[in-house]
Amino acid sequence: MGPVDNNMNFQEVALRLREQRQQVLASNIANADTPGYKARDFNFNQAMAAALGNVGGAVTMAQTASGHLPGMGEASNSVVLQYRNPQQNTVNGNTVDLDTERNQFTDNALRYEASLTMVTMHIKKMLAAIQG
Repeated sequence: MGPVDNNMNFQEVALRLREQRQQVLASNIANADTPGYKARDFNFNQAMAAALGNVGGAVTMAQTASGHLPGMGEASNSVVLQYRNPQQNTVNGNTVDLDTERNQFTDNALRYEASLTMVTMHIKKMLAAIQG
C-alpha cells in the first residue's frame, strides 16, 4: 500500500468511526428521559488505533447481558462501547447529561466535516495532478 492508499484508508476509517460515534451520541440524546438508561460512548483514539491494526486485533461490541446479540461488522468499524461516568446522580437512574452529550455530538460532527473536507481536498489535488 502506497502513501496515497494509506492516507485514504486512514480517512475512510476515521469517517466510519466518527459516523458510528455520532450514532451512539444521538442515541444518548434520544434517551435522555428514559429511566435507567446508561449513556454510552467509546474512546475514538483507541478505536482508531485498533481499526488500523496498531493495537491488539479485532475489537467487538460488549455483550453486557446473556440476551444481547453479539455485535456485527468488520473489525475496523466495531468498537467497545463503554458507559459514561455520570456527572450527577438522578432519581430515575438515567446517566445522560444533555450538555455533555450535545458538546460531544457537536465536536464529533465538526471533526467528521473536517475529515470529509480533507478527503475532498486530497481527491481534488489528485485530479489536478492527473489533468495537468
